[in-house]
Amino acid sequence: MKANLKQIEIFLEEKKVALIGASRNEKKFGTQVLKHLVENGFEVLPVQPQAEQLQGKKAYAAIAELPDDVNAICLLTQKHQTDLLLAEALKKGIRNIWIQQFSETPETIATTAESRANIILGRCIFMYTNPQGIHRFHKRINKLFGKYAS
Repeated sequence: MKANLKQIEIFLEEKKVALIGASRNEKKFGTQVLKHLVENGFEVLPVQPQAEQLQGKKAYAAIAELPDDVNAICLLTQKHQTDLLLAEALKKGIRNIWIQQFSETPETIATTAESRANIILGRCIFMYTNPQGIHRFHKRINKLFGKYAS
């Protein structure tokens, strides 16, 4: 089930966001999201076990290593990783979780239905955080066809 606009607004109120899925490759989607969020005023804490730093930000090896004041996380992962990482985030006490569209599984959806956490499904984070370029066009198309969150 896709997230509604209220869920998205609650998530975006958090200005400190952990991010899983960024890499050293600047062309990769996760790294583009990291840069975009920083440009839009978010403090981003990348979680990447193969790097000490990404885009000048300290990288954490695991969700469990994140500071306790992190209340939001964005999962930009392949489906086979999502459920394990979602469970780790919930265990850590993170209650605002954005799972990038197409990264969810049937188990993810079931966990979302059972959880009291604010879990965003079926949405692209670019469209809700000051989109530019193709993402701005994508937002307009979604609004035109009634697919933008309401």
